[in-house]
Order: sequence, then C-alpha cells, then structure tokens
Amino acid sequence: MPPTITAFQAAYISIEVLIALVSVPGNVLVIWAVKVNQALRDATFCFIVSLAVADVAVGALVIPLAILINIGPQTYFYTCLMVACPVLILTQSSILALLAIAVDRYLRVKIPLRYKTVVTPRRAAVAIAVCWILSLLVGLTPMFGWNNLSEVEQAWVANGSAGEPVIKCEFEKVISMEYMVYFNFFVWVLPPLLLMVLIYLEVFYLIRKQLNKKVSASSGDPQKYYGKELKIAKSLALILFLFALSWLPLHILNCITLFCPTCQKPSILIYIAIFLTHGNSAMNPIVYAFRIHKFRVTFLKIWNDHFRCQPEPPIDDDDLPQEKADD
Repeated sequence: MPPTITAFQAAYISIEVLIALVSVPGNVLVIWAVKVNQALRDATFCFIVSLAVADVAVGALVIPLAILINIGPQTYFYTCLMVACPVLILTQSSILALLAIAVDRYLRVKIPLRYKTVVTPRRAAVAIAVCWILSLLVGLTPMFGWNNLSEVEQAWVANGSAGEPVIKCEFEKVISMEYMVYFNFFVWVLPPLLLMVLIYLEVFYLIRKQLNKKVSASSGDPQKYYGKELKIAKSLALILFLFALSWLPLHILNCITLFCPTCQKPSILIYIAIFLTHGNSAMNPIVYAFRIHKFRVTFLKIWNDHFRCQPEPPIDDDDLPQEKADD
C-alpha cells in the first residue's frame, strides 16, 4: 500500500512545489540573461551561472527528492542514500561558486590593471570545473562508506531479519551526523563562509581606500570604476548573507542532533530550516533583478521579446545612462 499523506505533509509538499516553481524559472532566466547579453559574459557572471545551475537542480531535482523522503517510502539503504546525496552535492557547489565569486571581486579591486590577464575565460572555466568536481567528491562521500549502514544492519539483524536492509527512507537514517557536522559543516561549509566574509570585508576596505585616494584605474575614472565595483560587491555580499542565513539554521540543528542526542527539536523548526535551504535557490534571481541593473534590463528584454511579443532593440550598454550601465 502506498504511504498515506497527512494534511501536514500536504501543506509541506505545497510549499515545496511553490518554491520549485519560483526557483527553476527564475534561475533559468539568469542563465538565459547571461547567454543573450554580451555585457554579462565576464568571469563573475560565469560563476553566477554555475550558481544558477545548482539552484535550478535544487528546484528540479532536490525538492522532488525531498518530497519523496518526506513521504517516507520503504527502500533499500543505498537507494535512500542516493536520494539523499544530491542536496549535499548542490549545496557544496553553491558554496564554492560563491567563494569563486568573492575571489573574483577581490582580484578586480586588488589588481584592476592586470585583472583581465590573470582571470581569463579559460581559467574561469577550469575554476568552475574544479568547483563541481570537489562538490561531487564531498557530496558523494557518504556513498563511499561514511554513512549509517552499520547501525541500520545491526538493527535489521536484531529484529531477526535477513538480507539487505529495507528502511523507511529518511535523511538522518542514512546520512551520518558525524559526516554532516565534522566533515560537511566544519570543513566544507563554515570555513568557506568565514573566508568569504573576510574577503568581502577586504574588498570593501580596498574600494573605500581607492575612492578616498582617487587612484587611477583601468577605466581612467577611479570614481566610476570603484563606484561600480562597490555596487556589485554589495549585491554579491547580499547573496552570501542570504545563503548563510538560509543554511546555518539547518547545520545548527545538525550540531544539536550530534552533540545533544536527548535534546528535543520541534518539528516546525526542522521544517522551517528545510524551507530556508530550498528557498535560498529562489532568492538569488530576485536579488539580481532588484540590485544589478544589467540583469534587470536583460530580464525585461527577454520578457518583452519572448512573452509579450514586443521585441526591443539589442542591448547595448552604450545606449544606457552611464551611471546605470555600470551597475
């Protein structure tokens, strides 16, 4: 018999579906915008595309799998483990993409004259590939053995059962909390987040310093160049802040689970933490639209060209008001 769905589960599924319906089109629009607007083809926006790809996968793959886990089907251990691992891969990909974006912004203000020779399209592509390879290795580590199989097998044998264990598929039943806290959080989430905070603090310091000194830059206009960098850095720092705000509650709950097994965690807090992690994938396109003018203009052009049948002339930054063209 298929598992019955309670009213609470139905509400949970509805919210998850709503998040997915916002996240997938929004991030597809981000990728589309970078494709059609030549002004969005530099390294930073390539890393943003990598982040958007991960967010699309969250809406199209992770959320359906999360709904499946919430329903709690009976599966074999490794089948459930394969369902649980994609969120680990995509979370790590998002973190590394954000780190790459932060490093890229730092290089833009630290070495503006040599930036284009240091950060080439080929090197940006290699960096993106490395980010995804590392994400796969980190996210698939439970498949290599760091999981709860031994505990599940012991419980299976203690119940007098034989053969491969069949379990109710739940994230914490297959994923080791030692892995989630000591390896995932303490090594691959928290240090990169702290490093990014330091990088952005240094970026803002360098920009303010240059604006005050009015040091010449590659653009020939320091106020214009560093003013633009300040606006973009603020927007990207906001993306980082929202990511941390969305993911830290769930990792804190994981720490409570590991270090205080007897502590009670209200179910509503767990669901809120899950909604925050998934909802983060829907936030980024909204931030781009409201904070980065080039994205906003391109989004409107795509909308008018393909959904309202009112084609506009090709986007040309030379035609934009100068202060907005540099946002």
